[in-house]
Amino acid sequence: MQEDDQLSPQQSLRLIQSMITKTRSNLGENRFYFLLWGWVAFFAILMQFFLKVVMEYRHHYIVWILTVPTAIITIVYSAKQSRRETVKTYAGTSMGYLWMGLGISFFVLSVIISRLPGGWLNGYPFYILFYGLGTFISGKILEFRPLVIGGVFNWILAIACVFVPFDYQLLLSAIAILTSYIIPGHLLKNEII
Repeated sequence: MQEDDQLSPQQSLRLIQSMITKTRSNLGENRFYFLLWGWVAFFAILMQFFLKVVMEYRHHYIVWILTVPTAIITIVYSAKQSRRETVKTYAGTSMGYLWMGLGISFFVLSVIISRLPGGWLNGYPFYILFYGLGTFISGKILEFRPLVIGGVFNWILAIACVFVPFDYQLLLSAIAILTSYIIPGHLLKNEII
């Protein structure tokens, strides 16, 4: 690269900022994922609470079968989006890897928890912890404060979970989904540039 082709510090900062802006715009346009998974998980948690506490149904966890078609919808939608994407940014690619890694971690955690003594009675604090991690990092990368706040709030809820019975952990998990996926997902609409 010739000396004439090098960017000044100000130009470098503008380039980085434009990449973040492009990624924020893409995320605003793709808030679909936050809202899809947020509403599906929120509904599943509330249904699980209803089935377990109100109906006293033994297999209350069956509602989580909703994640199978949701995963298929996500894969199909993601494939269509990637074909349409004209510009890939480092921040956008990083976000994709972050959420792919978290998705795999949720699956692995489910397998681990299902095999531990006490099983699912111990799971929700860890799920909320992961919700917080994903939204906090996303919020910091994108400089989007509602995601950062949602992440921090989820960490607080994860700690609170260990002090309440399982039934109420379900309700805290619903609040976690609301604050980390649903509310920021709706606010991302305003981020489309």
